[in-house]
Amino acid sequence: MSKTLKTIFALSIFPQILLVHWLSGRPELVEKWYSQGFFRAISTAFRYTFGWLPFSVGDIFYTLLGILVIRFLILKGPLFIRSTREFFRQLFMGISMLYFTFHLFWGLNYYRLPLNEKLHLDNTYTTEELFAFTEKLIEKANNAHAKVANHDTLKVTIPYSHKEIYNMSSEGYKTLAAEFPHLDYTPSSLKTSLYSLPLTYMGYSGYLNPFTQEAQVNGMQTDFKYPVVSCHEIAHQLGYSAENEANFIGYLAAVNNKDLYFQYSAYIYVLRYCLGEVKRRDPTAFEHFNRTINKGILKNFIEVSDFWRKYQNPAEPVFKSTFNTYLKANNQKDGIKSYSYVVALLVNYHKDTPL
Repeated sequence: MSKTLKTIFALSIFPQILLVHWLSGRPELVEKWYSQGFFRAISTAFRYTFGWLPFSVGDIFYTLLGILVIRFLILKGPLFIRSTREFFRQLFMGISMLYFTFHLFWGLNYYRLPLNEKLHLDNTYTTEELFAFTEKLIEKANNAHAKVANHDTLKVTIPYSHKEIYNMSSEGYKTLAAEFPHLDYTPSSLKTSLYSLPLTYMGYSGYLNPFTQEAQVNGMQTDFKYPVVSCHEIAHQLGYSAENEANFIGYLAAVNNKDLYFQYSAYIYVLRYCLGEVKRRDPTAFEHFNRTINKGILKNFIEVSDFWRKYQNPAEPVFKSTFNTYLKANNQKDGIKSYSYVVALLVNYHKDTPL
């Protein structure tokens, strides 16, 4: 490739950035032509291609990418001194290619129509509405706990293997697809990450690989969250990039699953977010609600906290800060905080749909 073509390739990053910025202000366009059009087709094709394999192709891709980056720095690093222009030309060629591929295969979903607008839901709620919903949610959670535990003081252990959970996760989506056709999930490509230990030290329960469309779940976490986290990652596969939206859809998929453990996982997963919002608004009300929750549910909450506490390390805040910056750079202005905004979707959705 001539130097002129290399330069054009390298500089193409700038018109790409401008195009993405232009599309970010046109969510209806992105929703219709990308998220519900091109992306659905390419995501389905990737799941057919890689979904049947028992291992994560995406994790292998990341391994090779890491090796290539190290190789580039070793072989091309001296160019930084000898020929700075050539070094940056080759560097920006790589960046341009990754930027293009990322947005083509996944990234434009960050600029699609917000789910609350698509479902005609408000994005705000009153404290009174929060309290009323939390009270109903605690009742549902306690009832679900009673169905899967022998006593209200016992924590619940999910009795399924990872593979069984992955196979069962799509069942709730079949139910949802009857009401929301855009949530049809066929075929499946849900896997345990080969990098579960690093993910744990980084503080993540799972992720979607945007280059292979494989949903990756942290296999080291085996508590009550596993079913709903699996459903959460599927929501990302379906193009819902915003974390609050993936939380909401993951909850709906799990709660609409016929399996009682999935339902239990869904209820207490979102209960944590509601209780967190209650505590932020009224600590006294939080203490009141906390006393009405089955002790076995509280033990499940403690189990999760104890698991992550074991793997806390000085580098975790750095990873979280990096991910926070990534989210903000991709149209989630509140970063990691956006996970908890699922409460607005829950409260407003269940105004018309009984809990």
